[in-house]
Amino acid sequence: MRILLVEDDKSLQRTLVRLFKTQNFAVDVTASGKEAIFLAKTNDFDVVVLDLMLPDIDGFEVCKQLRKEKVSTPVIMLTALDEVENRIKGLDTGADDYLPKPFHAGELLARIRALARRASDEKTPVLKINDVELDRAARKALRNGKDLRLSGKEFALLEFLLVNRKRIVTRSEIAEHVWDMNFDPHSNVIEAFIKLLRRKVERGSKQKIIRTVRGIGYTISDEE
Repeated sequence: MRILLVEDDKSLQRTLVRLFKTQNFAVDVTASGKEAIFLAKTNDFDVVVLDLMLPDIDGFEVCKQLRKEKVSTPVIMLTALDEVENRIKGLDTGADDYLPKPFHAGELLARIRALARRASDEKTPVLKINDVELDRAARKALRNGKDLRLSGKEFALLEFLLVNRKRIVTRSEIAEHVWDMNFDPHSNVIEAFIKLLRRKVERGSKQKIIRTVRGIGYTISDEE
């Protein structure tokens, strides 16, 4: 999952980045409402985590502009303004969810996962293919009930392939969702992680489920 975090409080910003990275999320960060609009228009994020009190334009205006520009990425607003009127205003400007500060980290993560599921075709928190099972809430990947012991990026890559298992995903799509904007498009990092993931997921099995579609990208399938 790729998150756009819009927060000008440096301490909270660092805390949230650490939190999101424990969940293997790719995170892009800005403290500017105007830059947030630009980033959300030009990148494919799964969720925008948006503070209301920003130094240039407030979160209400950011959300309003995103919806005006037909950006449909789910938005969860974070703010110390917990009055009912502000919650109503936030939802009316196009936010999908609203969480007042201070908040529990676990609740924020659960709400982010729920928004991402709602926006995708895949509604279940547990993804399966053959005897491979990925639990998005518990952050575990199993095969025949045994932990695959995936790294953060391997887990995120497997999750993205499983969510999109009905189609071929391109290299650029993987880069956009599994890595952040600092990713070097000329590197062979994606290819290296696909190789590592195959080694762990397909170890001891004759059936290969992660496949390279030459010239296009990758897919995961249980078909022979």
